[in-house]
Amino acid sequence: MSVTGEIAAFVTGQSYADLPPKAIEHAEMLISSTIASASLGSTIESSRIIRALELERGGKAEATLWFGAAEKLPVAAAARVNAMMSDAAASDDSDLRNIVHAGTIACATSLAVAEKTGASGQDVLAAIVLGYEMAGRMNGAMLGGGLQKKGFHGCIVAAFAGAVAAGRLMNLTQPQMARAIALIATSMGGLHAAANTSVAREYHAGLAAMLGVNAAQAAGMGFLAEERILEIEGGFLEVYGNKPDVAQVTGDFGDRWSILTDMGIKLVPGGHSSHAIAEAAANAARAGDIAPDEVETITISRPGFKALTGPQYPTDLIGVAHSPAYFAAAGVADRDFSWAHAFEDKINDPAIRGLLGKVRVGDPPTGNLERYKSGAIVTIRTRDGRNHSSTVYAPRGAAILGIDWADVEAKYRALAPFAKFSGKNLDASMKVIRNFREVKKVSELVGLLR
Repeated sequence: MSVTGEIAAFVTGQSYADLPPKAIEHAEMLISSTIASASLGSTIESSRIIRALELERGGKAEATLWFGAAEKLPVAAAARVNAMMSDAAASDDSDLRNIVHAGTIACATSLAVAEKTGASGQDVLAAIVLGYEMAGRMNGAMLGGGLQKKGFHGCIVAAFAGAVAAGRLMNLTQPQMARAIALIATSMGGLHAAANTSVAREYHAGLAAMLGVNAAQAAGMGFLAEERILEIEGGFLEVYGNKPDVAQVTGDFGDRWSILTDMGIKLVPGGHSSHAIAEAAANAARAGDIAPDEVETITISRPGFKALTGPQYPTDLIGVAHSPAYFAAAGVADRDFSWAHAFEDKINDPAIRGLLGKVRVGDPPTGNLERYKSGAIVTIRTRDGRNHSSTVYAPRGAAILGIDWADVEAKYRALAPFAKFSGKNLDASMKVIRNFREVKKVSELVGLLR
C-alpha cells in the first residue's frame, strides 16, 4: 500500500469516539485561538484585499466569511479568507518543532466545509484532530534539514491539514482520501524567505486552506492522482525533506498525537519561535530586579540559533513577528510580554527600543536538547557585572505543558473585540466554543461571528 493509502486508511477509519478526550479539548481550544487571531487579522490590509477579491469573484453561497457583513461564498473561497485573517495577525497556533500553523488551516477549512455539509460539532472536532495529525506527521518527517532549511514555507505541510479535514467532512472513501492527499502533496507552494519579510506569510495560509478544499473536492469527484507521490523518487518527501523518515509519517498510528505533544497555542503575539525568548527575558529581569538602564547586554541562546534573524529594529507587526531581538528587549523592559506588544505604542516604546541594540546571540546549548520545543535561554548582563539567566524549554501555551482554558479564553476576549462583534455575540460565541462537542450544526457558532 502507498503511504497516501496508509494515511487514508487511518483517517477514514477513526471515529470521534476513538480519539483521545484531551485531543478533542485541544481542538476546541484551536477553534477559539483561530477565531481570536482572525478577529485581529480582519483589520489588516492583506486580509481585506483577499476578502474583497473573493467577494468580487463571487460564486455559490455555501460558507460564511467571518465578521462584518458575514457574506457567503463557495467553501474554498470562505476557507481561504478565514484562514488568511487568522494567519495575518501572527497570533494563531504552531507546531513547535518546526513552526507550522496547521491549526489555522484545519479550523478554517473544517468550519467552512461543515457549514455546507451540515456536520456536527463532533464531526468538526474529529476532522481538526485528524487534519492536524497528518500535517504534524508530514512536519515530523521534515525535521533534520528539510523544509525551511531548503527554503520552503511551512504552509507546504499545513495544507495536508486542510485536505484531510475537508475530506473527512465530505465523507470521502479511503481511495478518495488517498487521492486527496496525493493531490495536495503536488498542489502547494511557498517560499520561506517571502514569508519572513512580507505579507506573503498569510497569503500562503489562505492558499493552503483553499487548495486543501480543492483537493478533497476533486478527489471526491473521481480525480485520479499519483498515490505514491509522497515516497517515490522526486516525490514530496524527497523534494521538501532531507532524507526524510517515512516512519514518521505512518508509524504508530493512534499511539502518538501531534495535537497533544507538538502543538502550541499562542498566548502572546508574534512568531511562536520567539515566545520562549520573551518569557525567559522577563523571568531573568524579574529575578534580578533589573531596570532597563542597568542592562549592558541581553544574550539569547537556543539550539541551532547562530545569528539574529528578522529586523533588529522592527517598526510594524510583520517586523515584530520575526524579530527575536524585540521579544528579548520587550521582555526585559516590561518584565512581561502581552498582546499589547503587537501594537504601535509598545513597538515605539523608548525603553524597549533602547535595548534592541544590546541583544546578542550566544553559543547554542549542548545539554537537554530533547527538551527544547521552541525554547530558549536568555542571560542579562548588567553594567555592574551581574548576570541573571533563565531557561524556558517550551513557551506557555505548549501542549506538553498543559493548556489552561482560562488563558485561551483571555486571548479570545483580548482579540475578538477587533472584529466588532455586535450585542452579546462575543460572550455567546465563547460559550459555544467551550462546548463545541455539543453543537448540532456549525451555524450555531458561525452565526455569532458578526
